[in-house]
Amino acid sequence: MVTIPSLPKPLTWGEDPVSWSYEDGKLKLEAGPTTDLFVDPGNAYQTVNAPRLITTIDGDFQLSAKVSVGFSASYDAGTLLLWVNGSTWAKLCFEYSPHGQPMIVSVVTQGTSDDANGFTVEGRGVWLRVSRLGRAYAYHASTDSKYWHLVRHFTFGDAEVDGGGASVGFEAQSPMGPGVQATFSDIRLIPERLQDLRDGH
Repeated sequence: MVTIPSLPKPLTWGEDPVSWSYEDGKLKLEAGPTTDLFVDPGNAYQTVNAPRLITTIDGDFQLSAKVSVGFSASYDAGTLLLWVNGSTWAKLCFEYSPHGQPMIVSVVTQGTSDDANGFTVEGRGVWLRVSRLGRAYAYHASTDSKYWHLVRHFTFGDAEVDGGGASVGFEAQSPMGPGVQATFSDIRLIPERLQDLRDGH
């Protein structure tokens, strides 16, 4: 288990990383090669082996972190993750595109995965946020931790009810590369419902 002071409960590993550390408020996860959480919608080929560190949070909340990634290969990423079970999860990614651009990507998996690109980001760090609003979730991203862009608003539907609720946490992945390190800093939890999805706050 891993304890992060800003979170109410310890986190547990779903898959172990190559290495990890938590020092001075920074969580570092190193993913090995060919690691991912993705079920291809075209052929249902799946990879569900990326290191993930998750916990449960009761009620509505807003969890955010600055995510920095040592990009070297396409689809390297650090993500905020919602995890229901081995066939149902969602991730908000700071990801390296095949064109060599850091960008925001979101993926929701319910049996198979979808894949939706957001916007490109200058540099190798960005703030990500996941919010729970009853049975729905919202993903936001920010380049300055002040103005938040809505990336996704979704629900797991009955899958979450059957699975007992979604855990939340952190993931790193390197589907096509030799591995990657993702750093999560400025980890903050607001145990309150987000009031407006689209007002930038």
